[in-house]
Amino acid sequence: MTAIKHALQRDIFTPNDERLLSIVNVCKAGKKKKNCFLCATVTTERPVQVKMVKVKKSDKGDFYKRQIAWALRDLAVVDAKDAIKENPEFDLHFEKIYKWVASSTAEKNAFISCIWKLNQRYLRKKIDFVNVSSQLLEELPKVTEESVPSGENQSVTGGDEEVVDVYQELNAREEQDIEIMMEGCECAISNAEAFAERLSRELQVLDGANIQSIMASEKQVNILMKLLDEALKEVDQIELKLSSYEEMLQSVKEQMDQISESNHLIHLSNTNNVKLLSEIEFLVNHMDLAKGHIKALQEGDLASSRGIEACTNAADALLQCMNVALRPGHDMLLAVKQQQQRFSDLREHFARRLASHLNNVFVQQFTQALLQLYNRSYFLSVPGHDQSSTLAQHSVELALPNHHPFHRDLLRYAKLMEWLKSTDYGKYEGLTKNYMDYLSRLYEREIKDFFEVAKIKMTGTTKESKKFATLPRKESAVKQETESLHGSSGKLTGSTSSLNKLSVQSSGNRRSQSSSLLDMGNMSASDLDVADRTKFDKIFEQVLSELEPLCLAEQDFISKFFKLQQHQSMPGTMTEAEDIDGGTLSRQHNAGAPLPVSSEKDMIRQMMIKIFRCIEPELNNLIALGDKIDSFNSLYMLVKMSHHVWTAQNVDPASFLSTTLGNVLVTVKRNFDKCISNQIRQMEEVKISKKSKVGILPFVAEFEEFAGLAESIFKNAERRGDLDKAYTKLIRGVFVNVEKVANESQKTPRDVVMMENFHHIFATLSRLKISCLEAEKKEAKQKYTDHLQSYVIYSLGQPLEKLNHFFEGVEARVAQGIREEEVSYQLAFNKQELRKVIKEYPGKEVKKGLDNLYKKVDKHLCEEENLLQVVWHSMQDEFIRQYKHFEGLIARCYPGSGVTMEFTIQDILDYCSSIAQSH
Repeated sequence: MTAIKHALQRDIFTPNDERLLSIVNVCKAGKKKKNCFLCATVTTERPVQVKMVKVKKSDKGDFYKRQIAWALRDLAVVDAKDAIKENPEFDLHFEKIYKWVASSTAEKNAFISCIWKLNQRYLRKKIDFVNVSSQLLEELPKVTEESVPSGENQSVTGGDEEVVDVYQELNAREEQDIEIMMEGCECAISNAEAFAERLSRELQVLDGANIQSIMASEKQVNILMKLLDEALKEVDQIELKLSSYEEMLQSVKEQMDQISESNHLIHLSNTNNVKLLSEIEFLVNHMDLAKGHIKALQEGDLASSRGIEACTNAADALLQCMNVALRPGHDMLLAVKQQQQRFSDLREHFARRLASHLNNVFVQQFTQALLQLYNRSYFLSVPGHDQSSTLAQHSVELALPNHHPFHRDLLRYAKLMEWLKSTDYGKYEGLTKNYMDYLSRLYEREIKDFFEVAKIKMTGTTKESKKFATLPRKESAVKQETESLHGSSGKLTGSTSSLNKLSVQSSGNRRSQSSSLLDMGNMSASDLDVADRTKFDKIFEQVLSELEPLCLAEQDFISKFFKLQQHQSMPGTMTEAEDIDGGTLSRQHNAGAPLPVSSEKDMIRQMMIKIFRCIEPELNNLIALGDKIDSFNSLYMLVKMSHHVWTAQNVDPASFLSTTLGNVLVTVKRNFDKCISNQIRQMEEVKISKKSKVGILPFVAEFEEFAGLAESIFKNAERRGDLDKAYTKLIRGVFVNVEKVANESQKTPRDVVMMENFHHIFATLSRLKISCLEAEKKEAKQKYTDHLQSYVIYSLGQPLEKLNHFFEGVEARVAQGIREEEVSYQLAFNKQELRKVIKEYPGKEVKKGLDNLYKKVDKHLCEEENLLQVVWHSMQDEFIRQYKHFEGLIARCYPGSGVTMEFTIQDILDYCSSIAQSH
């Protein structure tokens, strides 16, 4: 190993100014053993760089070459695998892990020990040594900075060698002094011992001179001591004078302390006065309400715009005074308590006055709307009036009343409502409940009348106009309604039983009247034309178009008037026992503490649900009526309702309108699916007559009608996917039931039923160009073609039967191995037999047979599809094909015989043409 080490040093490392410290013979673990050497080296130049180099022999084996090198600072972990047992394996963790197997454990241990020493000496970042025996990890001798100016002069040897001795370099001055000394002595170089003795003698002489110099300076030392004694005496005198001065200043200090304490008290008093003035100014500025504001709160006119503005400003000023952030201790002042009590009394008084006034405004608006509604309704119930013409004239105006004037009047109080919400939530809640109670009854009546008119316009009947005569008299009804509302205005949380009673009676009457429309007899789609369906579509669209702005306007008003949009939450929440539909709005309210809150969108949606609780059932009733009038109306309703749902969701997916229309859309989709299922069921229940031709099946024609109508309705619709799914179900049902009817047909051949109906289906799909039914269109065409060919072959059969049997025998002989030109030598198939068979089919007989065939085909086919000429042309082609086949056999098997058919292809064409023209 020593020889290898010297060779590596000489050939590889010396040329690179490197010194080899340790070497180990290794091979990679788990692979085919290819020995190489791992070397630990340091550079000879400063700064020192420590490396690990992998060296291997060349392929020829005559020299070593350097393969790869790693910087020792990149080494993270040295894993010796086992610290107790001898194990030649070890791992070195650089950027990747290198697994090695040393030729001997001793070499591995020496190499690891060298790495540890190099790490301790040259690297700041310490390497982790894992599973290494503590005996290998020996500390290097500590070297101080004073003894060793630079560590690069120390060296480390590999293997069992120790660190070489540490020496101290001479600086330039020391080197110069030594050189001068050596130049003065001739034997400094030749005789080192003599030079050392000389230096020793000179050192002794210098020591003696130093001692004599010290002894000669004793007199001067005594003089110095005397001077120090005199200086100490002067210091004592100065201290005595300073003590006297301090006693004199002590009295002055006491007087100055008294003056300073007096000044401090004066400053403290001034500071307290300034702070007191600041507190008084703060209370006066922030807790003083102007007399004009007080008067507006107590007596302000809440009916005029100027009075509302004055009350709003006064309420804001009062709220600011009440919400002022008092400083610590202010709440203990009697004046502050009195002012706060005064503000509280003003707030309670104005809150009661405002709530009472707003409730009266609600009642007045509700009464005015009722009068308008009754005027509109009783116009039809005047005695002696022509109700039919009046209703027809009235039903033209299918529109809901506009509440914009009411909203505009109430929005003037929006800021006051916000003030009431933040100061007295109980009264705000009572107003909210009363508003919902009044509006729910008003909207219920308006919406029910609106839907009644829409139903009458859909059915086109005037019998339902009698419903208006069942309403109570206008004067008594309005008076009763108004009295009940005014009775509840005095107490916002009072009972509304009279309203509920009247509303229930009216609602019951209207529900019974509405149900009478649904009891009408069911009408089939065949009784209505396109104009009727278009009329229904327009009415349904008008209904949705009227409902949408009504709901959006009311929701916008609620958000603005009740100030729900400006707050993510409110001091109060609905309890789980709250019954929106039943008309109650109960809350668990503690006056002393705010309640948990719900989001503003939930509150708006709950109010909208109560106010417009009749919209969804009325829409469902209208949808049921439309579906009963004509099941195809579900197509119109699905498209219109889907569009309106999509529009509402774009505005607000969680709004009342979006949710309600979405629920109704589910009902419409169910009706649409039911319509499709009914059509499929009707296909399965079709019964064919045993005495007449089948022709185009009814459900095939109905599918054509449905597809044509659906394509016109669903053009650019959002729910096109629902129609495509319905198409797939219907067309499959059509295919299956056409084949079922064809199999059951007794009078009409199966091929004719399949051919005619699939031809009709193919024509329909080709005309409508329905992209999702392209595969079915190809399938229909294929079925039509196959059954046309099958019917032609079956019906035509063998018009020249004996001749056909003769040539079948000829083909059989050829198949047995007889050459075609030798068939004429067979006794049963000679030329004379062929002529006999041909003579039996003169042109007259052929034309007669074709004429009978045409009549037979004409009986099978229906006139609706007009396929007679197509079938006849196909039969003509098939007959000509048979004719050509016979001629070919004659030419091949009877060459030169001169035997020919008694009619030609042109004769066949003439026969077929004349037969077709004669019928």
